[in-house]
This record gives sequence, C-alpha cells and structure tokens, in this order.
Amino acid sequence: MPDFSTLSITKDPSNPRVARLLLDRPKRLNAITDATPREIRAAVDWANADEEVHVIVVEGAGKGFCGGYDLELFAEKHIDHPCQQERQPWDPMTDYAVMKRNTEDFMSLWKSPKPTIAKVHGYAAAGGSDIALCCDLLLMAEDARIGYMPTRVWGCPTTAMWTYRLGPMRAKQLMFTGDTIDGTTAAQWGLATEAVPVAGLEEATMRLANRISGVPRSHLAMHKMVVNQVMLAMGLEQSQQMATLFDGITRHNPEGLWFRRYAQVEGFKAAVEWRDSGRPIPEGDEARDQVRELEARIAAKP
Repeated sequence: MPDFSTLSITKDPSNPRVARLLLDRPKRLNAITDATPREIRAAVDWANADEEVHVIVVEGAGKGFCGGYDLELFAEKHIDHPCQQERQPWDPMTDYAVMKRNTEDFMSLWKSPKPTIAKVHGYAAAGGSDIALCCDLLLMAEDARIGYMPTRVWGCPTTAMWTYRLGPMRAKQLMFTGDTIDGTTAAQWGLATEAVPVAGLEEATMRLANRISGVPRSHLAMHKMVVNQVMLAMGLEQSQQMATLFDGITRHNPEGLWFRRYAQVEGFKAAVEWRDSGRPIPEGDEARDQVRELEARIAAKP
C-alpha cells in the first residue's frame, strides 16, 4: 500500500472492491498541508490503477472529516508562502499556480473514473468542504457541519462546487454568510445524498459503496462521464479559474491582509472568532489603518 504523511488508503477488509481513503491528521482535525492535495491525487491514482477497486470512500480520522487548510501555520506565523506573500507587490500568478494545482488535485476525486463517496462526520470546513464536494456522493452524520466560513474574509472556494451542487440561490446564501449547515439540512437541500445518525454513518456508507461496487467498472466510468460532462458544459472549469484567482485576491486585499495581521498579533482563534461572530469586518481604508497599527505592534515585538 502507498505510504503517505497526511492520509492513507487501503482496501476495505470486508469488500476489496471498496478503497478507503482516510485523511489522517486527527490532532489537527485533518487540516490540509502543502502535501495533502498531492497525496489525495496519488491515492486516487493508486485506487484507479487497481482493477479490483470499483469505488473509493473518503473519510476523516478522529473528531471530523477535515477542518480546512492548516491556517494556524499559514495565517498566524510570519512566513512568505506563494499563497500568502509577504513580499510586495503581490504576484497573483504565483498564487494562482499553487492554488490551481491544489484545486486540480482535489478534483482528481471528481475526475476519477471510479465513483467517490465522502463520508462526513464532525466538520467538513472551508478547504475540507472542497474535498467533500469533489466527491460524487456525500453521506453525512445528521449533526455534522459543512460550509466555507472564510467567504466572510480571507477565502473563496476554488473548486466552485457549491453552485453546481446546490443551485445559485442556496450557494449565494452560504457564500454571503459563511454559515455552515448540518447534515440534516444538507440532505434536505439536496447537497448530501443521505444524512443518518452518526452511529449509523459507517453502515450507511458501506451499504451504498457495496451496492455500487457490484456494477462493472466500465459502466460506472461511462455513467460518471456523462454526468460530469453536463457540469463541464455548464462552465465548471471556467468557474474554477475565476474562483481560484479570486481566492488569491481575498488573501491579499486590505481585508485579507487585516485578517492575517490580526491573527499574527491576537492569535488565529481570535481572528476566526471575529470573522464568524457577525461583527463588521474592517474594510477599505479602515482595514489599511488597522493593518498599519498591527504591523507596528509586530515590529515592536522583541
């Protein structure tokens, strides 16, 4: 079996036609590192190369599915990263190249000729929701939560899957508010295939995976290709290109820079608490003024 640093993939012992891709950084809520997108693609490639495998289940170790990007590293620490550049002027195409590659790696789940099922408990937040929504089917615990909170500041979902999975009105509601919804609501809205009590999530997921696994691989691939082609014809790739560019802008415009500087001074948890509280987020000249004050506090630190 492949050896990875942020995840693992094995065949289910009860049905080797089902591959189990486990996001495996439970102490960090399976947060995404620079390595995670690449490892997801490699794991999907491994499953697709194995003729015995017919379906891939994606799940998270520990308390939840995936808490998004590991932003305590990228937001709180003063590092120069292609996606959070300290140097000026900001180079948008450097940012875009990195994030587009991440998006394409997540999309390996969508492009895989073998169906993919996200099994979500706890949180599928921000980048974690990107991973879940790139899967073909989504089973959730009734009390699980999914959403993209950084739409309030410092993020734009690069996979742009919300509109294609929910429709424009519901997608706008979640993008405008940054709210999360539970599994029951996700199923009612048609985002989740099914929502069940958390104690029954494994059974429900494997019931569906086992049912799918009995279908010939070629038939699964053809049916998936037909449905995916509809989404492509609707403009999915163009939407992702725009969303990935906008994601970089949200992290480098005055509001995004304020969020990062506030996190560096007050801590990431305090920045997230402000972001999600509903308090007005500083913008424009107010954000620029606060950035200068926060940078002065950073410079004054011993």
